[in-house]
Amino acid sequence: MADRTIQGGDGEGGVDAIRTFPFPVELSVCGVGMQVGPMGTDRTWHADAPLHRVHRIDFHVVMLFDEGPVRHMIDFAEYEATAGDILWIRPGQVHRFSRDDEYHGTVLTMQPGFLPRATVEATGLYRYDLPPLLRPDAPQLAALRSSLAQLQREYEDTTTLPLSLHTSVLRHSLTAFLLRLAHLAARSAEAARAQADTTFTLFRDAVEQGFATNHSVSAYADALGYSRRTLVRAVRAATGETPKGFIDKRVVLEAKRLLAHTDLPIGRVGVAVGFPDAANFSKFFHQHTDLTPAGFRAELR
Repeated sequence: MADRTIQGGDGEGGVDAIRTFPFPVELSVCGVGMQVGPMGTDRTWHADAPLHRVHRIDFHVVMLFDEGPVRHMIDFAEYEATAGDILWIRPGQVHRFSRDDEYHGTVLTMQPGFLPRATVEATGLYRYDLPPLLRPDAPQLAALRSSLAQLQREYEDTTTLPLSLHTSVLRHSLTAFLLRLAHLAARSAEAARAQADTTFTLFRDAVEQGFATNHSVSAYADALGYSRRTLVRAVRAATGETPKGFIDKRVVLEAKRLLAHTDLPIGRVGVAVGFPDAANFSKFFHQHTDLTPAGFRAELR
């Protein structure tokens, strides 16, 4: 990762536990609670902790990529970053570096305690709800690069100020960078929510039009031009349900309407909601209501 090998303690837990590695203050310039420098391909937090193995760290990592794509796992979700993208990994998150991809760019690591509480809150250091992968536009990226470069210059300048002032300047420079980063993260989260809302709305409308014949999540995803994973995220964010659960609930609702308000035979009701086989319809309805179609109709009459 950083230009210097990052080392630390052995962490907690047994052989099979996910190990947690601490921030190596002793390897920072002047022992301050942060590091910033170029990413490398042969670095690790600890001598016996290969980056491609799942692990935790108790500090923040911000990676600004100059090249890509690079695949990186954070909390068991795969993210693909390319040039100009940023990955922000927070303390305690489980992550793993790609064994096959090369990491090129600038990496910032920092202890949460390096900054005062007011700054921690203002910069959203513990906003685990914010997305780890950030894609700044050109002006945002230019400003972030400039701010990060200034932070790196201050970090490496150990001769023009006494240590106390050097540390104070670093905190201010780091705060300036993090405020920009936090703003980007918040805006990215808003955009993601808006996209999820749009995706869900399109899915909801498609289900309303097609539930009588189409119960396939993959078919809806293909028709809308989304990946199945994107559809799952959007529907779960909007409803707390899976797409399949949403479809099934709509089918059950229509079946209940027909059973309650029409005299259609049970088999015809099943056909109307996409079940040509009456036995399959009865099984589906019972699975979701704990009643047979005939039992449901009898309760209402």
